[in-house]
Amino acid sequence: MKKVVWPGVMVGALVLAGTCFATPPAERPGLQVLHWWTSPSERKAADLLASTLAGEGIDWQDAAIPGGAGLGAGKVLKGRVLAGDAPEVTQLIGPSIAEWADLGLLLELDNVADAGDWRAFLFPTIQQLVVHRRHVVAAPLGIHRVNTLYYNRPLFARLGLAPPVTWREFEDVARRLRAAGVAPLAQSSEAWQVAALFENLVLAESGPAFYRELFVQRSPVAAADRRTHEALLRLRTIKGWLRDEIDERPWPEVVRRFARGQAGMMIMGDWAKAELAEFKALPDRDFGCAAAPGTSDYHLYSVDTLAMFAGDYRQMAAQEKMARLMVAPGVQAGFNLLKGGVPVRRDADPAAMDSCARQSWTVFARGATVQAPSLVHRMALDEASRDAIIAEVHRFFLDDGVKPAQAQRRLGALFRLFNLKPLGVAGAQDTDRGR
Repeated sequence: MKKVVWPGVMVGALVLAGTCFATPPAERPGLQVLHWWTSPSERKAADLLASTLAGEGIDWQDAAIPGGAGLGAGKVLKGRVLAGDAPEVTQLIGPSIAEWADLGLLLELDNVADAGDWRAFLFPTIQQLVVHRRHVVAAPLGIHRVNTLYYNRPLFARLGLAPPVTWREFEDVARRLRAAGVAPLAQSSEAWQVAALFENLVLAESGPAFYRELFVQRSPVAAADRRTHEALLRLRTIKGWLRDEIDERPWPEVVRRFARGQAGMMIMGDWAKAELAEFKALPDRDFGCAAAPGTSDYHLYSVDTLAMFAGDYRQMAAQEKMARLMVAPGVQAGFNLLKGGVPVRRDADPAAMDSCARQSWTVFARGATVQAPSLVHRMALDEASRDAIIAEVHRFFLDDGVKPAQAQRRLGALFRLFNLKPLGVAGAQDTDRGR
């Protein structure tokens, strides 16, 4: 056989071609997402977001905090940032968005918001929430109504009960349920859950304007007001109805207890509706939704948002794509169906929602005068103020020896202290007890 000698140019070309074929394909972009959606229903909602990103060629690298926010989501995030290991995406709520933006750490999403004309379809309250110093710094996902009353429809029908609209009616229903051998209310003695009940009572007693004086402005005068006194008294009355049935349970356990018919009513945010679906409980069949007594005209709200850390901007294209997807109509509808909330979009179709969601969306759409930002769910105050208020309310709830006037004086003293020296991200002591 003849020996074949390849020209040098051809050998070089083949070597180069072999090198090209040996190069691995470019990696898919991946975004690490820190969040506290860990209950079964929350996990499904997060999985929907992950699959939506995957469809766009972006990997969702899950960084869920075990046990949810009860283990200190804010503390975990601060620790990672201080260690130089900030996630590309993080769940943030309320004032913490502005606090992180003030530090210059959040990616500005103006290009995404302008291209998608977010201002045209976001509710004004939502628009204000995600804008800091004229820059969009977060992507809103959904709105939760914290002042939701759930009631057991078959039980109420059997006992001839109507869902209570006022607290006087609530007391009548509670007595009837107790006489029938059923606990009136599914409730935990966990600190944040007690405080969530209390903020419902304040809203019912006063309306959004006073509620904001107390929990947003931290007014010592509001702390001393008769309406705060009445809300504290009612909180203690409710504790009396619960007798020995009130333990420190995580919120999914409270939902489970209600789903099993061990309590006739439950006051909790509408994320509980999604968790009830895990027990095959359906709205309008197994349970009904109404506003907490005295709050039918109001919306005590919490908003889920995702913010992006700027980092070295290598992931900016993927982060911007994620922000765009999060407000898309289909994602909004699908996520909130699984999570229990309602879309942040004014152009959402309420006719496509279940009765619970339709109530929530319709009331929220009436505007700021009927809206109250949830203290417990991080919408009203910095973490330090929030935690201190929750601790005082919890102390009052646990210790029957503490008089309402004493609790009011302690709240007033805290307000004066915090208004003198407000704390932000750097100074807040995170003792999360919320979702």
